[in-house]
Amino acid sequence: MSDNPFLRYRDRLDSYAAAIAGGMSDDEFVELVENLDQAVADVDGAGFRVTPTTAMPELAAAAGLAEGVELFVKVEVDNVGGSHKARHLMGVALQMLVDEALGAEPSGQLAIASCGNAALGASVIARALDRPLQVFVPTWADPPVIDRLTALGADLRVCARQEGEAGDPCYLRFGEAVATGARAFSVQGVDTPSAFDGGRTLGWELADQVAGLDALYVQVGGGALATAASRGVGDVTLFPVQTQGCAPLRRAWDLLQPDLDLERAAADPAAYMWPWEDEPTSAASGILDDVTYDWLPLLRRTHETGGEPIVADEAAVLRAHELALATGVPVSATGSAGLAGLLTRPAASGERVALLFTGVERE
Repeated sequence: MSDNPFLRYRDRLDSYAAAIAGGMSDDEFVELVENLDQAVADVDGAGFRVTPTTAMPELAAAAGLAEGVELFVKVEVDNVGGSHKARHLMGVALQMLVDEALGAEPSGQLAIASCGNAALGASVIARALDRPLQVFVPTWADPPVIDRLTALGADLRVCARQEGEAGDPCYLRFGEAVATGARAFSVQGVDTPSAFDGGRTLGWELADQVAGLDALYVQVGGGALATAASRGVGDVTLFPVQTQGCAPLRRAWDLLQPDLDLERAAADPAAYMWPWEDEPTSAASGILDDVTYDWLPLLRRTHETGGEPIVADEAAVLRAHELALATGVPVSATGSAGLAGLLTRPAASGERVALLFTGVERE
């Protein structure tokens, strides 16, 4: 069995289904994955491999969870680009290469909006593809991220908020680039549906590594990670987690109560999801998306599994990060924010619960 998730689970990928339906053989798809993965390794030092999931009873005790709660943590900090984001972009890249192999016009300019890990993941994959990438970043992006993006050859566009303009300026400028010919190379499913394909590999791995999970707590910015991981892991209660400093998903959930009519929401999305009015703020800066872009599929998945969105206050975000670092995993406050949700809404005794530590702490 391959330790590359895009080979191990290839028969579940949408890109594989498209390849086989279009006349490609299994061997041809495997070669496509292997070639791209080797190019990724040449850029980033390693390709994609199944990441570990570890039982952490000491963390459960330190967090004050009820006796009998079994806590498991899937660690993504050693993944390509230092987070889970590159999984999404690998899924996007494979779909793009399959489409091109089957006759689609090759994509030229790629574009993404991101404050950090998504941009890094996209830049690694774009460099491996040898395609130009525009990256729209905020004025407050971390210097180490900017340095790495520059080294990877990304075309950086720093975006400041403009008077009278609602929403993330990076996302707005990204939208303008796509409207004028760039191809969306994004981790948001609303812009790049194939991003879910790569993200599901994380859930498939988790399901194979831990049987009988009861709940999954996942930090949420744009919403693709929680949606994709939940679809992959199966019938497990999903708790999406946002911070008090930016929680548009919970706001939409509350507005749609008591019946959670998602068809009504889809018909009039602006009535339920709009940019967070206040300046988003939290130590978990990577999930401060003004809008939860994939909110409709995420709320649908949350409802289907019997969960609900959680809003963690800043004290819980900081406490979660402190506890996470004490495990020896060099995870960022963003990457450990799912734990803040578990601190806010603790699991019951006897439950088997999973978290995702998704982004490395950068210095």
